Amino acid sequence: MILENTRFGTIEIEEHKIITMSRSLPGFPGRKRFVLLNREESRPFLWYQSVDDPRLAFVLVDPCLFMPDYSIDLEYAFDEMSWREAEKKDVAVLVVVNASQRSPERITANLMAPLIINTKRLEGFQMIVQDSPYSHKHPVFRRETDEVSA
Repeated sequence: MILENTRFGTIEIEEHKIITMSRSLPGFPGRKRFVLLNREESRPFLWYQSVDDPRLAFVLVDPCLFMPDYSIDLEYAFDEMSWREAEKKDVAVLVVVNASQRSPERITANLMAPLIINTKRLEGFQMIVQDSPYSHKHPVFRRETDEVSA
C-alpha cells in the first residue's frame, strides 16, 4: 500500500502491518488505523502514522527507556480488548511524546495515557491510567546531558 505522507513523502507500507485502534484517539475522531514507522534517524522514537489521515502522526517511545520502573496494570487492557493472558509477550506499551522545537530538555511524554498495542493481533487502544502517580508531561531527557532520563 502506498501512503502519501506530509512528513516522509511517499512511503510504502505493508497492509498486514496496519494497527487498528478499538477507539479513535481523543481529539481525532475516525482515525483508527495506524502504522508504526521505525526510522533510523528518529530512534529511539517511533512514528505512529495514521493511514486514514496523512497529516496525522504521533511520536512514540517506550517509557522504560527513560523511566525503567514505569508500570501499569495491563489487566484492564486485556479485559477491554478480550486478549488472552498468554498474549502478554505480544503487548507493547508506548507513550506519546510532546516534542519541543526549541530544546530537547523540553520534550515530555504522556505517562498517564499509554498506547497498548498487541503486536501479534495488530490491535490497540489508548489506556487512560486512573489515580496515576505519573505525569502527562514527564521529561524525557535529563537537562544537563540531553540523554534519555531514568
